[in-house]
Amino acid sequence: MFLKGKCALITGSTSGIGLAYARALAAEGATLVINGFGEAGAIAAQVAELTAASGAPAIHVDADLTRREGVEALMAAAADAFGGVDILISNAGMQHVAPVEEFPVEKWDAIIALNLTAAFDAARLAVPHMKSRGWGRIIATASAHSLTASPFKAAYVAAKHGLAGLTKTLALELATSGITANCISPGYVWTTLVENQIPDTMAARGMTREQVLNDVLLVRQPTRQFVQPEQVAAMALFLCGNDAAQITGANISMDGGWTAE
Repeated sequence: MFLKGKCALITGSTSGIGLAYARALAAEGATLVINGFGEAGAIAAQVAELTAASGAPAIHVDADLTRREGVEALMAAAADAFGGVDILISNAGMQHVAPVEEFPVEKWDAIIALNLTAAFDAARLAVPHMKSRGWGRIIATASAHSLTASPFKAAYVAAKHGLAGLTKTLALELATSGITANCISPGYVWTTLVENQIPDTMAARGMTREQVLNDVLLVRQPTRQFVQPEQVAAMALFLCGNDAAQITGANISMDGGWTAE
């Protein structure tokens, strides 16, 4: 359990990739701060599961990360409970699809705030503790859209490109501090959120389930396979280890070959 004694904070971690991160880090003994939406009983069960897996405390902090005050409250709660954050994984995100001339400005603001500004605020608040300990890991869930673009996703693509740039800057600033900063950039990941979109897409486009999977969701992934949340989590776990101490400023693609084309 090589993360015993380390506190990991993961945003957007009550489902999907974020929950997979939490489970992987708990299995190696990390103290966990999770954050995200969900039914209170389900979240309590997740906290209990993580605590049992790690043998260390786990807490859930409810905070609105589209507001700077929410990020500050989340980081303050982690500091109050555990003294500070050693591993920060900025994973929370949202999406909206629309032509640029019709893109709601409030959606732009919310996506930039959650996908990019929250990661900046969390990092600036986590770094002093990491520096004091001479060790830290900053990981961002970026996207294939941090490296390429798709139409009608102006805010998401802009935020993910910005997240990749922020990560590189952090890596350079912190290079001699024992702190690494890296992005993981998945393509389509098989989560409940993606699975729940399939019936609506089938109805809207008059397609079968297989057609939606292969001709809509996986059309840009040459392997024609979804990335699994556990695969993304395994990469994050590797980045937390000593073998990855010289990996910093990297943007690691996990997209079935999407960005190779």
